[in-house]
Amino acid sequence: MMKLEGGSEIEGREPHPISNNVLQLKYPDVLALRGSLTVKKVALTFDDGPDPRYTPQILDVLKKYNAKATFFLIGARAAAHRSITERIVKEGHAVGNHTYWHPNLTKEGVKRLEWEVKETENVLNEILGYRPSLFRSPYGSLDEELVEKLNEMGYSAIGWSVDSLDWMQLSPEQIEKNVLSNIHPGAIILMHDGGHWTMDLLGTVQSLDRIIPALQRDGVEFVTVPELINISDGR
Repeated sequence: MMKLEGGSEIEGREPHPISNNVLQLKYPDVLALRGSLTVKKVALTFDDGPDPRYTPQILDVLKKYNAKATFFLIGARAAAHRSITERIVKEGHAVGNHTYWHPNLTKEGVKRLEWEVKETENVLNEILGYRPSLFRSPYGSLDEELVEKLNEMGYSAIGWSVDSLDWMQLSPEQIEKNVLSNIHPGAIILMHDGGHWTMDLLGTVQSLDRIIPALQRDGVEFVTVPELINISDGR
């Protein structure tokens, strides 16, 4: 079984890296945490897949509600699960680069960032035929040097404004509450479709059957991150 080098979300990640708010103000053209506050659109995002246990189930739910999402893929997992990676794009969703082995890049530095991004870039280009232009750092961990390198490499760094906290393996009811109590126009919502092989993300899958119709009843549209913030997805 594949084990991600960076450790579990519980071990390595804060609920939200506060410094990203400061970084976004300094690098508004490189780092995005949300879309426009004037539109009734939000972006669901899923990290750490593709995972054969959960990604197909999530895709089934999204298809049922005609909702689009963005999947930040780990290179090693994309290489291991090519058909799921292909299905994500075939069904109209966007994909982004989430490194190859999921390290904490603020501890590892720019050289490691460059290797991780390029390895994943090569995998995704080989499977999909293009290089996605979106990047999300494991644990959301960024600093000025990393953001500047991502800009140099032609990537848009994507954070989030609503954290479902689903990596804590919560019930669908609690995940729904975490999302709906913090939702706003232009929200980028953080969820997960993969994790360590001991991680149970069934609550994430089940919460989507609650979150998506609740917001759609209010006229909210679920779009990809590139559509939400009006950037290219790399194709």
